[in-house]
Amino acid sequence: MPDISLRRDQSLSNLDHRNTAVDFLKTFAIFGVIIIHTCGDVLTAQLFSFNWLCAVILRSLAAASVPLFFLCSGALLLDPEKELSLHKLYTKNLLRIIIALFFWAVFYKIFDLILADALTYDAVIQAVKEVLLFRHKYHLYFLQIILLVYVFLPITRVFVKHASRREWIYLIAIWGILGIVYPTVKGFWPFELLSGTPQQWMINQAYAAVGYTLLGYYLDRNPIEFRKGAGMSILGFAVVLGGTMFMTARSGTFYTGFLEGMSIGVALMAAGIFSIVKNRASWGRPYGITYLSKASFCIYLIHAAILSALREIGISPDFAPYLISVPLIAALNMALSCAVYFLLSHVPLVRKWLV
Repeated sequence: MPDISLRRDQSLSNLDHRNTAVDFLKTFAIFGVIIIHTCGDVLTAQLFSFNWLCAVILRSLAAASVPLFFLCSGALLLDPEKELSLHKLYTKNLLRIIIALFFWAVFYKIFDLILADALTYDAVIQAVKEVLLFRHKYHLYFLQIILLVYVFLPITRVFVKHASRREWIYLIAIWGILGIVYPTVKGFWPFELLSGTPQQWMINQAYAAVGYTLLGYYLDRNPIEFRKGAGMSILGFAVVLGGTMFMTARSGTFYTGFLEGMSIGVALMAAGIFSIVKNRASWGRPYGITYLSKASFCIYLIHAAILSALREIGISPDFAPYLISVPLIAALNMALSCAVYFLLSHVPLVRKWLV
């Protein structure tokens, strides 16, 4: 049983038993995550300038990256043919995520203090307090959500094992309405007029991720046909990009609601991309894709540090139009992150617990 879609899949080390589609999706998703965080530096450009438009397009194209990881998690973790006892869940799977989360949280606190030339005793004490209160580096929220995904595994695995097709459709519909549609439209009329208990009907982001894992398992076993998947992807991208542009123009400030993982356009993109890849599993099994899939957890953890280091030495997207520079910097980041993974994966304890 793998820890999560980002983690090395030790139980599937034999390439003949790997999920080819998941390997492709994880590789696509991890590069998308790096694109998203690289775009964070350039979306502060003047609204509707050429570079800003380039950054918004790239950010929209990558919007489904994190949801894709959750979909992959469901495809791997919810297989009822693989046993998962509570003892193993809490002493192995969950423990690995907790150790990795707090190790990297401490690492980034110290790393950022060093970059800021602010490594003092008082600053370290404050950093420790923040780590204990889950005030971690921006990208580590993913691991915090994974903890919930793991806690729900005994329940979601029971549902997967016994649910009928009608029950599957019902659950996905309820999740879609309360976890995807409602969060997207809550700020628009007439939903903005709601108050009190109806506001609490919405499934928040952390718990909605559990729904993504269930959808991932379902789509893995019941993939949408290629054309419909492509149509969903295109429609989702249009909603993400169009909604972002329209609301930004309307409000006069950069609007991020349509870029969030639990929004209508992003969910359509994620389900569509997942289905497209599932329908093209005959693409083969390139070793590079398999390696990047195995390295994706480490890449996710370390890429934020590399992005900060690149920024510190003056490598920024300003050397070319953002449509070119952002992907190039993201590719450099990914290559350096892979090099770090190569080194760390040869240290047994680090490989087992941290990457």
